[in-house]
Amino acid sequence: MSDEKNTTESQEQPNARLKQSLSGKIAFLNALQTAVDQQDDRLIYELLDPERYHTEVSSANDSIKSGYFNLVEDVRSQIGHYLSYQLIDYLAKIYPFFYYREVSEGEFKILFGNWWDRREFGFLDVLNLEFQFDKDEYQKLQGTFELDANNKHLNTENIAKISEENKQLQDLVANQDQRDQRKAQLRDQLQDTSSNSSFWESGKVKEERQAVKDELTKLTDEDQKATDARGTMKRNEDQILALSKEDTILSYEKQAVKQAFGSFEAFTSHSKKLYADYLMNLIGKDKVSADE
Repeated sequence: MSDEKNTTESQEQPNARLKQSLSGKIAFLNALQTAVDQQDDRLIYELLDPERYHTEVSSANDSIKSGYFNLVEDVRSQIGHYLSYQLIDYLAKIYPFFYYREVSEGEFKILFGNWWDRREFGFLDVLNLEFQFDKDEYQKLQGTFELDANNKHLNTENIAKISEENKQLQDLVANQDQRDQRKAQLRDQLQDTSSNSSFWESGKVKEERQAVKDELTKLTDEDQKATDARGTMKRNEDQILALSKEDTILSYEKQAVKQAFGSFEAFTSHSKKLYADYLMNLIGKDKVSADE
């Protein structure tokens, strides 16, 4: 009898902990279901990450302290899709130049602008309320703002360099007749020196013959470059066109950011505060509804 009593008593403490843990999970799921029923997106975000919510948004003490998001891991994409509706409506007002394409349930690709050949700019993390900007595309936009003070574009130097190469190639093609005449002169000169050469040919004459040969080799190389020039120039022209288009797109993006935020720094600052800004906006809407 004593052993049975001890066994019962020994189970009481872990049993209490188990019941407390289960109660917490049940409370979380019930609260989440209620938030969905009431379309309370703010509460859903609080339930998903209460620690972050109370750090960045509100210090109020609520009944559910711990996150149990692992309980709904299998419906993560559905939650993201559900929360995207109000979020994207909000983002359309604050970031009017961003558009979003749902590439899979709850996963949204960011598109910059509604113009032709617009760029893919990264992804929107709905659940964590974060922009995941593509590093290369972001740096291009940042560089465009930095060069704006000097009235330059991101690809100004590259375009100038390629254009200079094309000019040199065009000169090679245009100077073909002059090269042909010069090569004929050099061959005649070689033939003359060969006719007048002797076994005891002086070092000076040998140097002169080698110089003629070297010049002929150089001109022959230029002939080959001229032969390949048209294809190279076409590729260069295509590259210049692509770089010019990119500069045009970046100019559109720069102007859009300026109109919305005034500067790249302000845009960056707002982007980093999306979590707090959006949830404070939801809190403000809740207060307005409560006052009405």
